[in-house]
Amino acid sequence: MSEILLVLFIIAIIFFIFNNLNNKIRRLEKEVSDLTTKINQPLQDREIQVLQHEQKPVEEIKTQNTAQQPDVHEKILADNRPSPPQKDWLEPVFDFLKQNILTIVGIFTLVLGLGYFVKYAIDKNWIGETSRAGIGFVAGTGIMLLGHFLRKNYAVFASIITGGGISVLYFTATIGFQEYHLFTQNTAFVITTLITIISIALAHYYKSEILIIFAMLGGFLAPLMISTGKSNYLFLFTYLTLLNIGMLATSLLKHWKSVGWTAYIFTSMYLFYWTSEKPELLSIVFYIISYIIFYIFALQDYIKKNTLSTSDTLMLVLINFSSIIGLVYTFKTLSYEPVIIFPLVFAAGNGVLLLREYGKKSFGFSYSIFAALTISLVTVAVALQFKTHLITSVWAIEASLLVYLWKKSGHPIFKTCFYVLFPLMIIAQMMTWTEYFHKEHMGIIFNPVFLTSLVTVSTTVLNLFLLKKTSEPGKKDDHFFENVFAVVSYGVIYIALLLEIIYHISDMPWAAMLSIGLLFSIYYLFILILLRKKLDIDGRIQVGLIYLFLILIAFNSSLAASEVVTVVLRKQLTFGFYTIHLLQWIPFVYILWNAAVMKDFYKTKTSYLAISVSLVIGISYGFYNTYILSSSTDISSIYKIKEHFTILYLPIIWTVLASIFIYVSLKKNIPEYSRIGFILIGIMVLKLYSYDVWQMDNISRITAFIILGVILLLSSFTFQRLKNIIKNMVDKKEEEKKN
Repeated sequence: MSEILLVLFIIAIIFFIFNNLNNKIRRLEKEVSDLTTKINQPLQDREIQVLQHEQKPVEEIKTQNTAQQPDVHEKILADNRPSPPQKDWLEPVFDFLKQNILTIVGIFTLVLGLGYFVKYAIDKNWIGETSRAGIGFVAGTGIMLLGHFLRKNYAVFASIITGGGISVLYFTATIGFQEYHLFTQNTAFVITTLITIISIALAHYYKSEILIIFAMLGGFLAPLMISTGKSNYLFLFTYLTLLNIGMLATSLLKHWKSVGWTAYIFTSMYLFYWTSEKPELLSIVFYIISYIIFYIFALQDYIKKNTLSTSDTLMLVLINFSSIIGLVYTFKTLSYEPVIIFPLVFAAGNGVLLLREYGKKSFGFSYSIFAALTISLVTVAVALQFKTHLITSVWAIEASLLVYLWKKSGHPIFKTCFYVLFPLMIIAQMMTWTEYFHKEHMGIIFNPVFLTSLVTVSTTVLNLFLLKKTSEPGKKDDHFFENVFAVVSYGVIYIALLLEIIYHISDMPWAAMLSIGLLFSIYYLFILILLRKKLDIDGRIQVGLIYLFLILIAFNSSLAASEVVTVVLRKQLTFGFYTIHLLQWIPFVYILWNAAVMKDFYKTKTSYLAISVSLVIGISYGFYNTYILSSSTDISSIYKIKEHFTILYLPIIWTVLASIFIYVSLKKNIPEYSRIGFILIGIMVLKLYSYDVWQMDNISRITAFIILGVILLLSSFTFQRLKNIIKNMVDKKEEEKKN
């Protein structure tokens, strides 16, 4: 008992010190207030005089020009008035935490201290089980009374204190039921319900939004506190529905939006847990009831003021799509049809509001929101009708809706939510793609996996167009996240189309699959390069696309084509299939000859090397593979033909290419091509004299030397001729300048 007396003595001393400090603080506040009034009064008088002095000329101008410009004064004041800075949506939360963090930590510490004190008393056998619960209820009530006495001068502080007392009451009721079994589950539920009702009543009486959040948290956590592990969902959601109706009434009366958001988060968690654990038709009823409640909550400003705030818009998006996910999942799991009824019904509800805005000829933000929601929900219905995957399709459409809302409102919260949701959509899409490896005999295009991919691709393309040119005029921005999003988006579209192609040709030889995949990749990059301006692709990404395009050309010409040749010689593919890979030269030649495409690419010397290497590899392997197929009848003779081509024809091909590089270098004044040409000649000559000559017979050796010599002489003659032409042109220009 000595410890209890010591604790009570310490509490009394603390209260005495706090009371003295409180009185001193009040006196200081009064002195500061008086000083502030004395300092600010002369400044206010001076500002009034200045405004009156400046207002006279404006009033004179207004009097003289009343007939022509009646609102000049108001316009001048409006133009000179600075626009209020746009605050971040999290700033009020951080301001609240900065001002009240000590209070929150303090009440949390006090609750823990009381808990440890009660535990200590239990360990010492000072109190029994009933007394333990009694102490908890008394302590909670005492803390709430303390908050009641402090509410006039310290409203926020008192609300947090009272909330701490409510928490003590909730935990006491929970421990009394779960640990000590002092009362039945029904009694425990009645006690927690009474605590919730008292808390809500106090919040209304004190007009405290903070306090009602504590009450709502306790109300939603109460079922978990008194749970015995046996699910009674009808009773649980009847209770939650009553709680949400109380929330809605409070929100409509007091306009406390945080209460609605708190209720939505907990209600969604309960509903999703019920749906995943035991989907049943009863859950559909509560999904619809919750949808109606939170839809009214989101539209309260629209009903009263005909406006939609950012938080209301976000709630509209979330309640529509979270309800769709839960309802459709339940219907699909229970094998009920048609699953599209819910998105169509929700679309009809939003369509009514859309028609209302259209009837008023109001085409502002609200009209755009309802139009976007209606179109999105109809799109979800169409996607579900074609048996697409639910989560992936809904998240893809929701992501596009968030981008649209951000573009219409300019509020960054929608952009932030999009960048959070987009990776989740990508993960869901990747999980959908894994079904290609498990399902067989799916139809072309009209199969659940590709139709889901088609939804993702369509929304991704829409996102790319919506995110074009988001920077402000005259403001430089590296658009890092936009560029990352663009690259990922192009990758998603590419993989979605490629996997569908590969799935339907998976019974062909590996070489054929590789060749077709590479050819598709080349044309996909070619289309992106052609549409670079319409897609507003960043210059750095354009350069990267061209480099990747050249790498694929070289890879397809060498490895893939060689594998196809081997398979053709084994009679597993026809010669006609080999000619398909030659289609790569159409985009390759177009890009090389189109100066506008290569403008940014030619800014670095490495680009000329990349073009030259891909061109040499492509042409060399093109002739090489064609020669083998035209000279061989089976796989057994392929080695000798390869050796013959490498020794006899490859040096000739390289010499011709080197001559072309040098010619282009002189004509276009591009020294990089000259270096590449001479390097290629050097490699060819070194190979010829160190290896090839000694592998030839006499006739082949003579033929090779003669052809090579003629080519070198012609190249030298062309080089000298162009050199003289250029020299004559320079001399002529100098003479014209002198004259």
